Amino acid sequence: MTQSRRDPPLGFAFNPIVRHSSERGDDALARYAADPEAGAILLAGDVPILRREGEAARALHRNGDLADVRVRERVVLGELDGRPVIAIGAEAGEAEAIAAMPGRFANDLRATAVQGLVPQAEIGLLAQAKSLLSWHARHRFCANCGAPTALSASGYRRDCAACGSQHFPRTDPVVIMLIRFGDRILLGRQARFPTGNYSCLAGFVEPGETIEDAVRRETFEEAGVRVGAVSYALSQPWPYPSSLMIGCIGEALDDALTIDREELEDARWFSREEVAAMLADRHPDGLRVPPPVAIAHHLVRIYLEE
Repeated sequence: MTQSRRDPPLGFAFNPIVRHSSERGDDALARYAADPEAGAILLAGDVPILRREGEAARALHRNGDLADVRVRERVVLGELDGRPVIAIGAEAGEAEAIAAMPGRFANDLRATAVQGLVPQAEIGLLAQAKSLLSWHARHRFCANCGAPTALSASGYRRDCAACGSQHFPRTDPVVIMLIRFGDRILLGRQARFPTGNYSCLAGFVEPGETIEDAVRRETFEEAGVRVGAVSYALSQPWPYPSSLMIGCIGEALDDALTIDREELEDARWFSREEVAAMLADRHPDGLRVPPPVAIAHHLVRIYLEE
């Protein structure tokens, strides 16, 4: 079974779009935007606008049904079942007015994924759309000379007419690691976590650093644990605003903890029995692991299924 179709599904990881990355001319954006039958993902600021379909909800709109939306940005996502799909970004302040139209409603992206409100494939489309639109919203000026930039390559580049620089959407790599020592695993919690929640340690990969060394560095900095062998497990797009979570499994060289209290409220070693109880929400102290939308949930499942 591939990671994109795990049961339970890993949030944002399944996206069946055909991206056509070699065919992203601006004529494609103009052509798709003018097609009323094109599919469209709509966000007002960072908030998805969904549509009601009977008792269900969908993220994919018909482009022709969004003529009332005041568009800030359009980008091409690709094709789905031979149908072009674009992402439409409106201003955040427009969310209430857009959502008030018949058959529409606004819903937080994370809540949409956790609740499984829309089909799994459309969660992936929402992640792609949010990442791209967020990048455009935050990179409207040239990092080289400060002049305004313009969208190009159907949304996959911004060009500066003043100095000729080209800017491309960024994805920030983040390692998230399940650290083992014997038959126990290391989990931690930050103060902002919901009460009782413990998760895998995580941190951004720094320039000039390998994935393996990022796992070792972050684990030592946050928990004081030295890590030896590191292996890759699975990955997850995380559109907050545009990260790639790289799930790894690391083998601890010892189990002594020195917790960085500025990073973590707590960290501890958990037995297999405790982790199984946390996953089933039956831990006697009310401790839990993150829900299936998060990659940490699946790293814990991998450990329990060994």
